[in-house]
Amino acid sequence: MSQFALSLASLGSFALYLGLSILFLMIFKFVYIRITPYDEWQLLKEENNIAAALTLSGAFIGYSLAIASAASNSVNLLDFAIWGVVALVAQILAFLIVRYGFMPKLVERIQNNEIPAGIVMGSMSISIGLLNAACMTY
Repeated sequence: MSQFALSLASLGSFALYLGLSILFLMIFKFVYIRITPYDEWQLLKEENNIAAALTLSGAFIGYSLAIASAASNSVNLLDFAIWGVVALVAQILAFLIVRYGFMPKLVERIQNNEIPAGIVMGSMSISIGLLNAACMTY
C-alpha cells in the first residue's frame, strides 16, 4: 500500500475526533456562558468589553488545550469523551475558584470592563487547560 493510501486510511478517525472536538467546544461555550453570571456575548457585541473578551478567549484556549491532549492520548472515542467532560468540569472549577477564592468582585469587574480582571481570569483558564492537558498524558 502506498504512503498516500496509508495516510488516508486514518481519515475517518480524524474526522470523528475533530467532529467530537468541535461538538465539545460548542457544548463548552454553552455551559460556560450559562455558568458565568454575565452575558459574554452581549458584553462583547454591544459594549465592546475587552475584559469579557479576554475571559472568554482564555476559557476557549484552555479548554481547547485540554481537548487536544485528550484527543491525542485517548485510546478510543469513549475515552476521549470522558476526558472531554473532565476537562469541561476543570475549566468551570477554574472560573469558580477565581471568582470565589481570588477575586470575589470578579463579576462586577468584568462587567465594568476592568481589563486586569479579564487578564487574570483568562490566564487562569489557560493555566488550568495546560495543567489539565499535561495530566491527561497517561
